[in-house]
Amino acid sequence: MRIKKKAPKPSSKRPPLYFIGYRGTAPATDELKIWYEREYGGPLTIRPEAGAPESWQATHGPWSAHVVMPLPATHTADIVKNMAWEHDQMGAIAPSIVPNRDMPDTVLFAARLARGLTLLTQGTAYDIATQAYLNPSDWQNRTLTSFLVDDHISITHNDAAKPDQICCHTLGLTKFGLDEIETFYGKGLSENTAKDLLTESANELIRVGQSPKVGTAFRLPLLGRTIRIVNHRTTAPTGRMIGFRELQG
Repeated sequence: MRIKKKAPKPSSKRPPLYFIGYRGTAPATDELKIWYEREYGGPLTIRPEAGAPESWQATHGPWSAHVVMPLPATHTADIVKNMAWEHDQMGAIAPSIVPNRDMPDTVLFAARLARGLTLLTQGTAYDIATQAYLNPSDWQNRTLTSFLVDDHISITHNDAAKPDQICCHTLGLTKFGLDEIETFYGKGLSENTAKDLLTESANELIRVGQSPKVGTAFRLPLLGRTIRIVNHRTTAPTGRMIGFRELQG
């Protein structure tokens, strides 16, 4: 995401959370500021980075994120080939570097900025971790502080992982600096129990802010279950290597 050799990256450690595809000219920072403050209050402060006017740092209270809009064509050519859109420009939103326990607020702030830029450009946001496309009408109109885990992770399944078993797993916990989680259930059984397990476990891990080690157990009060981490592996369900913790309980 580097604009040019001497320009700082939007985040030196955190990868971007969203790409924003659009046509025409990117919204001015004043446009984003007016929209954001009308929707969520403020003040929203936007500071272009020195020598890189396409790169901004957006701040509201303790929350901060980095926006590059547009990204240079040299950085997006290969990405665009794999995108399900026809936009000829692309921006990116990356979270600031914060401890994992503070990531829910940071992810939420970045999502609100992504919603604003999607609406202002009438473009499409691409959630990199969950591989979801969000057009203007797809965003949920929630308050700034309304954090629902379902807005930020998805749950999917893979019936080729083990013979006679289906793997149900999350996508999106990587946004919070965590490994994804997975569980297995027999073919022909309902996936609802597995999805409930993953959703409540994701909520708990985001709250704690760290991925538990193999052998660790934790309680899920809403389900009345104690869950144990029984395995850790890396695989590439989305084309990039991701760590997974297997749950049983």
